Amino acid sequence: MKASHLFLSYGAKVIYDACNFILENQDKVGIVGVNGAGKTTLFRIILGEQQLDSGEIVLPGHRIGYLPQEITISPEYQDITVWEYVAAGRPVDELQERLNHEYEKLAKYPDSAAILDRINDLQDLIDSYDVANFDGELLKILDQMQLVDLMDRKMCDLSGGQKSKVAFARVLFENAGLLLLDEPTNHLDVETKLFVSNYLRHYQGTVLVISHDVEFLDAITNKTLFVNKTTHKMKIYRGNYSEFRRQRAAEQSAEDARITEQEREIKRLSEFVARARAAKRSNTALIGMGHQREKVLAKRLAELGTREREYAHVTMRITPTRESAKTPLEVQNLCFQYPNGPLLYDRLSFALTRGERFLIVGENGVGKSTLLKLIVGQLTPISGSIIFGAHTTTAYYAQEFEILDERRTILENVSSYDFTDTELRSVLSNFLFYDDDLSKKVAILSPGEKARVALCKILLQRANVIILDEPTNHFDPETQKIIGENLRDYTGTIIMVSHNPAFVEQVGTTRMLIVPSRKEGEAHNNNRTELALIKNYSRELLEYYYYLNSDLI
Repeated sequence: MKASHLFLSYGAKVIYDACNFILENQDKVGIVGVNGAGKTTLFRIILGEQQLDSGEIVLPGHRIGYLPQEITISPEYQDITVWEYVAAGRPVDELQERLNHEYEKLAKYPDSAAILDRINDLQDLIDSYDVANFDGELLKILDQMQLVDLMDRKMCDLSGGQKSKVAFARVLFENAGLLLLDEPTNHLDVETKLFVSNYLRHYQGTVLVISHDVEFLDAITNKTLFVNKTTHKMKIYRGNYSEFRRQRAAEQSAEDARITEQEREIKRLSEFVARARAAKRSNTALIGMGHQREKVLAKRLAELGTREREYAHVTMRITPTRESAKTPLEVQNLCFQYPNGPLLYDRLSFALTRGERFLIVGENGVGKSTLLKLIVGQLTPISGSIIFGAHTTTAYYAQEFEILDERRTILENVSSYDFTDTELRSVLSNFLFYDDDLSKKVAILSPGEKARVALCKILLQRANVIILDEPTNHFDPETQKIIGENLRDYTGTIIMVSHNPAFVEQVGTTRMLIVPSRKEGEAHNNNRTELALIKNYSRELLEYYYYLNSDLI
């Protein structure tokens, strides 16, 4: 892949300015840069969804596989099975029909070079799908991504996390020569992430990945493409993300030192020119030297480098309006299943103590998000009770932003009788939304922007029980750190689902509910869905939770 002289702007806002880079076949490249630098835009250009003002990207003749940040399953795929959906990534049957049709036309026009060319192209494409190993390769990917038990389930019956894993499995199964992955680990459990990291490291094709997951980037990438929002340039760095950070820090240090020296020289020249201009006319020597230094000054000003801009970060502080009772929440003998689905919870019981950090872990699809929705009342249990203690107030951060109304603006989504319009605007500015931003409909926002709106809404509710479903998805490492620090200092109770060990470690955990994996049709027995009392929580415990059994809990 070769990019030459890329230029793109939206009105007066420049995105790329004369950008160039070259990538080799089978490179594994992390695309990095601050929000708004143009990372996802680069994917849209490669996919042909965005036109450049000038310049070009020359792609090899590879098929392109694309995993967007927000997974949307088209209506025509809702009623097919997981196996059928993933298998459609290699449309062999459709291609074979087209090939047969071309052979029929060839029988009528045996001397047609155009038909022969189409036949050769179709046959090459079918061969690239490795038809002989079709079923075996598909089953291997489903197995390694822990989707075998779901392969006969319809797509419409899957959870958000399961749909994300299935969409990822389909992209891998496509066997494309170029993979474009936008935040691919957002919904992956730990074990699946380990498989995907290993798979991509050995992938026989080029992989471009946008991710805020530092560990994932370090595990798979051999190059990093930095999109610089300050200079609107791009640069390739050899090595993984950590190596990029080291090289980039050294460059910035050297550049800062160079600019500092330039500024000193400019100051000296400016002072000399000012003295020369103020000199008496009789002092011709000083005036002449002043004219010479003025020319040098103009040249130095033109050469002056640009310091890297420090972009604003989210600022937040979550403070409950009042304290809850000593037992803010109690779950008694909870039972739940979806219509025609397996029993997810059977007589599940637990009670929380004020100030607890309660972590819920388990593989995708075992019912973690479902439990949160039961607690907040979005779902109704078959039997059992969810009891809130006196003065308990809750705020819910949903993984798929269900708490936001996409038809309304940013400001309308956070409006509250407890805050004036001026106060709301002030708080929204802490989440990097200013002036005209506030009138944008949520539907047009990026996933990262939606996440900031949802987080702002949580803060404004000032609840004493916060319920969080994958709160670090879509946030860069710096913002994840800010959120973690605030939750660590939060005086209320936290119920959290997260696959991010570093974040969980930062927030802290007092107890952990391990929701075990199950086979299709197997209920979650209350004797196996137990509370793990964690006194010395470590991230290693989360990473290996799935090795625990009921005897160890």
